[in-house]
Amino acid sequence: MQPGMKKITVAMSGGVDSSVAAALLVREGHEVSGAFMKNWSDEADPCTGECAWKQERQDALRVAATLGIPFETYDFEDDYRREVVDYMVREYAAGRTPNPDVLCNSKVKFHLFLRRALENGADMIATGHYARVEDGALLAGVDANKDQSYFLHRLTKEQLSRTLFPVGHLPKPEVRRLAKEFGLPTAEKKDSQGICFIGKVDLANFLGAKIAARTGPIVTTDGHVVGRHPGAVPFTIGQRHGLGVGGGAPYFVVDKDVARNTVVVARDQAELDASALVANEAQWISGAAPPLPLACKARIRYRQPLQDCTVTATATGLHVDFARPQRAISPGQFIVFYQEDRCLGGAVIERAENRGQR
Repeated sequence: MQPGMKKITVAMSGGVDSSVAAALLVREGHEVSGAFMKNWSDEADPCTGECAWKQERQDALRVAATLGIPFETYDFEDDYRREVVDYMVREYAAGRTPNPDVLCNSKVKFHLFLRRALENGADMIATGHYARVEDGALLAGVDANKDQSYFLHRLTKEQLSRTLFPVGHLPKPEVRRLAKEFGLPTAEKKDSQGICFIGKVDLANFLGAKIAARTGPIVTTDGHVVGRHPGAVPFTIGQRHGLGVGGGAPYFVVDKDVARNTVVVARDQAELDASALVANEAQWISGAAPPLPLACKARIRYRQPLQDCTVTATATGLHVDFARPQRAISPGQFIVFYQEDRCLGGAVIERAENRGQR
């Protein structure tokens, strides 16, 4: 290994992004190995979608063989079930809408995987995420359409100091081009969708196997019953389809009360708007909260354009006031804060405030 080069273990998912990440590091002269995370399997808990970890592992193995690098499999299935799946089910059962990909990164990929790789002699790990690390700071990926810093906002400076994102400075079309240039077998493979490591599943069926569904009323914001639902748990704020309520203009889900087993809807989309929110469980990448109040930008969901806001401290968490009302703020989701392209951290949304404003 040449001076300045490192031993790097690449988290190879079987997708094109991690494949190119590995290829770029090999080209740079690093001592690269690949590792696949087995986090979910049909055998342990059959799912209703594309639960094809064996095929993903085979694709990753083929890439490793093409690059001539060692390859192994890390089995984190029990940890993943406890840290990610059980969390997701608890959140839905409590009436919230979780984001399991965020927990998958902080609890599995950049905790368990990182620890295992370091124990096995690696200096660093690398992944195919579209993000960047500079001077200990997490920056958005150059490709705004693929930027994944939202999902990485709960990482620590220590974790980031041991992590490389080799494709974070590239647009997706260039990653595809490089995959072909390197002759990688994943060059034409479609991007994965659905829940992290579980895949594309019917959420209602997945949750229905774990949370007993009870039929209940669909009511308008002024209390009129307009239909029945098969179970309130899977519904999300802003949902329009799948309500089974016909006639006239469409209804949108504006709230749900799992304790009362009620789904609340409205036809006026302004009912979905809120000018502020309350959040808790804040985690800052620097390790300490920035001076508050803080004028910055934020997003309340992946790929949402950044929104101007002011963050202030409360006795139990954060209060965020937006310059413009935000649509479909969902308890359980994450709000992530930015200054320019630097990700500061984020918090769990507890509730929307000042709803019904434009």
